[in-house]
Amino acid sequence: MQSTVVFTITTKKETWRHTLLLSFQSLGVIYGRLSTAPLYVFESIEPGDIKSPNEIHELFSFIFWTLTIVPLLKYAFIVLRADDDGEGGPFSLYSLLCRHARVGLIPSNKTSLKIRHHEEDSPTGKLENKARRALENHKISHYLLLVLALLGACMILSDAVLTPAISVLSAASGLGRSLAKISVKFFSSDKTKDHVANLLRKYVPTPAACAILVCLFTLQHHGTKRIGFIFAPIVIIWLFFISGFGLYNIIRHDTQILHAVSPLYMIRFLKKINVRHWKLLSSIVLCIAGSEAMFADLGHFSRKSIKLTFVCFIYPVLLLTYAGQAAFIYKTFDPNDSFHLSESIPDKNLQHVFAVLSLFASAVGSQATITAGFSIINQCRAFDCFPRVNVVHTSEQILGQVYIPDVNWVFMALSLTVTIGLHDISQLGKATGLAITSAMLVTTCLMSLVIALYWEKSLFTSLCFLLFFGSIEALYLSTSLMSFFRGAWCLIILFLLFMTIMAAWHYGTLKKYEFDIENKVSIEWLTDYSPGLGVSRVPGIGFIYSDVEMGIPAFFSHFITNLPAFHQVLIFVSFKSQPVPYIPDNRRYLIGRVGPREYKIYRCILRYGYRDNVRDTDDFEDQIISSIGEFIAREEYDYEAQYSPEGKMIVLGNPLEDGNALIPVAETSSSTSAATVAGSESIRDLLDVPSGSANNPPAKRKRVRFMLPPKSPQMRPSVRQELQEIIDARESGTAYFLGQSHLLARKGSNFFKKFLIMAYVFLDKNSRGPPVALNIPNAALLEVGTVYTL
Repeated sequence: MQSTVVFTITTKKETWRHTLLLSFQSLGVIYGRLSTAPLYVFESIEPGDIKSPNEIHELFSFIFWTLTIVPLLKYAFIVLRADDDGEGGPFSLYSLLCRHARVGLIPSNKTSLKIRHHEEDSPTGKLENKARRALENHKISHYLLLVLALLGACMILSDAVLTPAISVLSAASGLGRSLAKISVKFFSSDKTKDHVANLLRKYVPTPAACAILVCLFTLQHHGTKRIGFIFAPIVIIWLFFISGFGLYNIIRHDTQILHAVSPLYMIRFLKKINVRHWKLLSSIVLCIAGSEAMFADLGHFSRKSIKLTFVCFIYPVLLLTYAGQAAFIYKTFDPNDSFHLSESIPDKNLQHVFAVLSLFASAVGSQATITAGFSIINQCRAFDCFPRVNVVHTSEQILGQVYIPDVNWVFMALSLTVTIGLHDISQLGKATGLAITSAMLVTTCLMSLVIALYWEKSLFTSLCFLLFFGSIEALYLSTSLMSFFRGAWCLIILFLLFMTIMAAWHYGTLKKYEFDIENKVSIEWLTDYSPGLGVSRVPGIGFIYSDVEMGIPAFFSHFITNLPAFHQVLIFVSFKSQPVPYIPDNRRYLIGRVGPREYKIYRCILRYGYRDNVRDTDDFEDQIISSIGEFIAREEYDYEAQYSPEGKMIVLGNPLEDGNALIPVAETSSSTSAATVAGSESIRDLLDVPSGSANNPPAKRKRVRFMLPPKSPQMRPSVRQELQEIIDARESGTAYFLGQSHLLARKGSNFFKKFLIMAYVFLDKNSRGPPVALNIPNAALLEVGTVYTL
């Protein structure tokens, strides 16, 4: 049975001052990509593909209506309303579908626990309809939705690699042009002038682009807030610069370009459509490059700030810029020359200023997809679809602002490889166009389901949304596919790389979870011990980490079989991600008792959303012990809980009416974790097991001790005694048990299965993030190896 819980979070109302501040920051993060698209939209068109200047008007008509329909109508007014408590991207839409239709395939979202007390299994509040029943009853639809979400995530990650490459390389080509014009002043021979100019145009862009890319990715550790404040003024200056010259070119060269906003120009273009015209549209789609970041980067800002900035500033400025560039190209049309934005600057000195400014703006333009990539990976990681990586939360106020160091350097390496390998703006443009149209089409498909299942609109409304926006994006997707061998193939390589990582990790996690469920041991096996079996209880607390929410994990039974001893107090701990952005503290811990009271064995399930940062806390152990103390105190008011079978869990977090069951007291002096180390050494000493970490000094950590509250007539003596036993066990020491899995493919398995398992093993060994909470002393950690034959 899949348990679905809906949480209602009350957030502080956003003030206009805060909205304007976020709007300013969003200019340097989200809209840098859209703002620098004029650098390569027309330049990515290969010389000779445009035969007549009248086609410039027709192409501008496509730009106008594409900008109006996709980023303005679709994203700003519709898709942004489907945020998942302030989070965006394809996985946020998938999260909404998982909560409002039972279609989730993530192992950690499935549970058979019966949750009682202080939390209600709230209904979704949505009426049953045919679409929901059809999705829930057909297993194939569950896999299709997950594949669709993974496809959208892979496209955004690929875009995070391609966008810095094409943006910076396009700006660097403008620098090469500018240097070529300056160099001609130092040579008298025309032949020498041409030779030097060609060398500068050919060999300057790639090294300059690589240097800028290294600087860009090095700045990422400063976080979204600081980067936004640094980059926003650059984007503002850039937009006023290019839009000002756009207005100048409209007035001077071709005021008739304003008539091209009529859709009749598009119809005229489509009437004479052929392969050449189809290739032109694959470049025009780049004008909406960065639109997906408006939704994917939603967790870094707010819906109101993103919408306000685009409608009031970005949209009109971009239209003015493209109109001015089209007017200049129409007036100075040369079918054999490329169309670079710098050529539309009338003054040569200002062209040099443009070259420098475009370098800074292109670096800023890459920020949108990089931060979107961080957000997507953070969501995928919580959904068990990406390997463990260290996630740094760069803001205490906005939980969605994250930075992932390892992924940042991977992005940089891939972006440098693409820049050096292709070093051609046209080919990079084809790959980028295919990435953005694919990501948008995925969002359209998922959004149509959200309209039907989450917003409870009619199927007709959902179908209209899918057909209207999907047909436009499918049109552009087909144009990009036609250029597959002219650069778009690069995206397929990136897609296969990211999809292999995600699919292998999800497959390995799913199979490992199923193996744990099949091989778990009943609780009677552990509690039915006797002196005849030779099992000893040693002082201290033992934390056993596993994904199993009922029964005893196989690795711990293997440990007890070979080393028959365990601690006086056992706590089975499981991390369970939920398809929600975050879970409040008073809903986070599920506590239950394993076996009768006298065995002092407990189970704690810690739930978290994809924006929560629960694994990096220093007081994780203290919170669990405090929650168990609250659970013991609450049991005296709940007679059913005293005799409830395993699987009955209580949601804890709200304080008791008469105070806390265990009072934490922080030690004033800094001390080492000697008590923690003692918990593991007690088993080693008893069993004469040598310590592999004996030479490692214990890490310093903040120590919290617990004490009982003053005697109260409301608390029974048996409760006080059990609480005191918890305190005494904590003082005796703490040990942590963790299963170390070794996956092997069964003999006779097909190549695909063997490949996925090999990929999972490689990723697991090289994961930089910890499997459980951080700051566990090495001397207190006991890893138990288990072979999983799949």
